[in-house]
Amino acid sequence: MRRAPVRTAARTAVDTACLLGALALALWPLLAVYGGTTALPAVVGGLLLGGGLAVLAAVRGWSALSVVASLVVVYALAGGALAAPTTTVAGVVPTLDTFETLARGVGSSWQEMLTLQPPVGDSGGLLVAPYLLALVGSAAALGLALRVRNAAAAASAAVVPVLVASVVALLGTRAPSIPPLATGVVLLLVLLPWASWRAGLLRARRVVSLAVLTAVAAGAAIAGAPAVVGETPRLVVRDEIVPPFDPRAYPSPLAAFRDFVKRQKDATLFTVAGLPAGARVRLATLDRYDGVVWNVAGDGTAESSGEFRRVGDEIPTNVRGTAAHVDVDIDALSGVWLPTVGEATSIDISDDAAADGLRFNEATGAAVLTGALHPGLRYSMDVVVPPVPSVREIGGAHEQDVSQPPATGVPDVVGVTAADVARDAGTAAQVAQTLSQWLSEEGYFSDGLVDAGQAPSLSGHGASRMVALLDGDLMVGDGEQYASAMALMARAMGLPSRVVLGFVPPADADGTPVDADAPVAVTGKDIQAWVEIAFAGHGWVPFDATPPREQTPQENEKPNPSEPQPQVVQPPPPAPDAVKPPDDDTEQPQPESPPATDTSVPLWRTIALVGGAVAVPLLLLALPFLVVGAIKARRRRRRRRTRDAAQRVAGGWDEVLDAAVDLRQPVVPHATRTESARTLTDSLAGSGAKPVAAGTVAQLARTADRAVFSAHRPTAAEAAAYWADVDTAVREMRRGATRRRRLRARLSLVSLRGRHRPSRRGRTS
Repeated sequence: MRRAPVRTAARTAVDTACLLGALALALWPLLAVYGGTTALPAVVGGLLLGGGLAVLAAVRGWSALSVVASLVVVYALAGGALAAPTTTVAGVVPTLDTFETLARGVGSSWQEMLTLQPPVGDSGGLLVAPYLLALVGSAAALGLALRVRNAAAAASAAVVPVLVASVVALLGTRAPSIPPLATGVVLLLVLLPWASWRAGLLRARRVVSLAVLTAVAAGAAIAGAPAVVGETPRLVVRDEIVPPFDPRAYPSPLAAFRDFVKRQKDATLFTVAGLPAGARVRLATLDRYDGVVWNVAGDGTAESSGEFRRVGDEIPTNVRGTAAHVDVDIDALSGVWLPTVGEATSIDISDDAAADGLRFNEATGAAVLTGALHPGLRYSMDVVVPPVPSVREIGGAHEQDVSQPPATGVPDVVGVTAADVARDAGTAAQVAQTLSQWLSEEGYFSDGLVDAGQAPSLSGHGASRMVALLDGDLMVGDGEQYASAMALMARAMGLPSRVVLGFVPPADADGTPVDADAPVAVTGKDIQAWVEIAFAGHGWVPFDATPPREQTPQENEKPNPSEPQPQVVQPPPPAPDAVKPPDDDTEQPQPESPPATDTSVPLWRTIALVGGAVAVPLLLLALPFLVVGAIKARRRRRRRRTRDAAQRVAGGWDEVLDAAVDLRQPVVPHATRTESARTLTDSLAGSGAKPVAAGTVAQLARTADRAVFSAHRPTAAEAAAYWADVDTAVREMRRGATRRRRLRARLSLVSLRGRHRPSRRGRTS
């Protein structure tokens, strides 16, 4: 006898189009996370393969276990070309590295993509996450729609795209390419009518009511959701994961300014090639001042200067300027801060072990290497060096609205001096220019190298050093002090400012920059600190407040030491409090440090985030089995709780037959209960099941016939006792089967498709 097709071609086409279209819409925001069309092959390939496998399995009548096994094989064979092309031969043929990457990516790709800043790229097994979502999601959705005979259960496939959209929302960004509201409304307009049609509830008289219900739901989502949510930010897992690297645990790099000048003055720190003319090398960007040092800030957001995160192959930027490719070779430079140039669009480190420790801050353009720099480290960068606008070009632009931590411990002399110096300045750019010119013209330069003939100058940039610089007889210092002073003075005038520590490569004797194509050796004497101020429409603009090196205090400008005069008549003045001068210019009075704030993340939260990232793929893989189990449990509960006791007894017999069908026991279609019991009893006797199972099945058939056809209606107690016997019979039938057959029975969909035709083993010619 020829088997009838599972579904008509038209119905299969409608199911496939609606569900795959909804899944494609749900997965679309992931394309922006990976960058452009990087993840498009993984998403499209996963949808087509998973959907095609589900259709084939439904037509051929495969068991659920066979579908899962086929899904694993397809994942492994096609995953190399779609999710890990760099590990394959010619981008198609999988290798051992491919299978290892795919196996590891099932659990690790979610965590890796969450710790990278978009676009994350396609390195390693990053594409495994979207590939798995598309493959498993399409197979689960179409598998439910095409294989389940119960119309209401088949309509539950509409839940799968909603679940996938929820996972994508958690893995995405706060500003996805498609607004979440638009995604939700479209899914509602597509899936709600499809589910109603698929469940058999769509009638001609209900079309209008369904349309009204859909319109009301869509209107409520569009108008009501913003009112309910308000300004509450979207929950994005990548923004909740705190990177393990905290630069605030390290000393302020600006405090090491004098160490470069004194101990590494002539040492080659690194060599840079391809540096554009006039470009500077950035080491660290600091925007938090606590009265002691400038350092990075960490407020838990991606915009703060202390949040360094992993980045993919490309780093997005909207800055325009001169594009360049820069190569850097590290020599004597140590620490965790990685030199960068302009706005980096990609960073490629030759050492794979060191590359795992790369962290980047998109807000400041600074980078760190958690494993620390070491001699011989080589890396290259694709950068964009923006032009520096003049004060005239900035014009009347206002200061940019930038969130910065408030400066604390700032002495009063900073604000008083800033207001006095910039009292005649008009625009924000003129205020910044006036402050930098006053400091560079009125101050004197000295690195504190007294042995080299320079004037004495203490290091540091704490509150006491700022008082000595701005309120002393002479302003004497170097880039560390002048950059700190200008940044604080700009803050006092309401301008967003930050201090940048970096290097200014040497120039020729005539002042022209060196050849950009030739490698430039950067030494400790090239260290410099400058100030950046943000203007609306122009971004961060650098200002130099350090006086020229040749601008040093002259002998007649130095304060003359007081000569003691003999005191004969007048009594000596009272002795002032003794103050011990610092033994070295690195020792300076420091105000009390602010109380340390606990920025650690609770252990339970970290465990929950990591556990959730790992549980998502496992949940997707287990989703078909969970749905099958839930459908069978619901069927059993409905049969057992029917109000009519006779129907409850008949439902118990149906439960026995369904259990037998799932166990691959022969069940004759359209047979009487007695005939079915006789066939099932003979089969159980030959399968090794206990005799009690065979005897119980025969007794259950006779009891069910009496309950249905006799004049005596069974009581509730008799129905409950009958179901107890049903449980015993099913349990004994399962005990007589092998472990493999018991597992297949729990996952089997045969009983859900009805018993109008025999199973393969029970079919008679």
